[in-house]
Amino acid sequence: MAVIRPFRALRPPPERAKAVASVPYDVVSTDEARALATSNPLSFLHVSRPEIDLPAGTDIHGDAVYRKAVANFENLIKACPLEKEATPGLYLYRLIMGDHRQVGIVACCSVDEYDKNIIRKHAYAESTDWSRVSYLPNAS
Repeated sequence: MAVIRPFRALRPPPERAKAVASVPYDVVSTDEARALATSNPLSFLHVSRPEIDLPAGTDIHGDAVYRKAVANFENLIKACPLEKEATPGLYLYRLIMGDHRQVGIVACCSVDEYDKNIIRKHAYAESTDWSRVSYLPNAS
């Protein structure tokens, strides 16, 4: 059985939550994400699809994109501002697309348990590329 742990989430103030919320990154193209977020500097699409803030044609898997994601996230934390929860928690989310509805949980878990398929993946990927984690602050 997988071990999950609570964490202290970063959340926007209630009056800014709608501005920060965005569609999942993998349901829109770069051009669609750019159009959705252009007039909204608080949209999380600036973090999840950071290539929208770089020149058209930028390699979406290149270092520049990952660095931009970090910069955009740090900017969102300050500009919104995102506030850290006082106590650790587990968080539920709900997605609705047409007739499909799903509920999930957000928690901390072990990378080893993920790689060993102890944790059920929501989507299949050819391989897990953990190199992007190195761009996160304090990820060393």
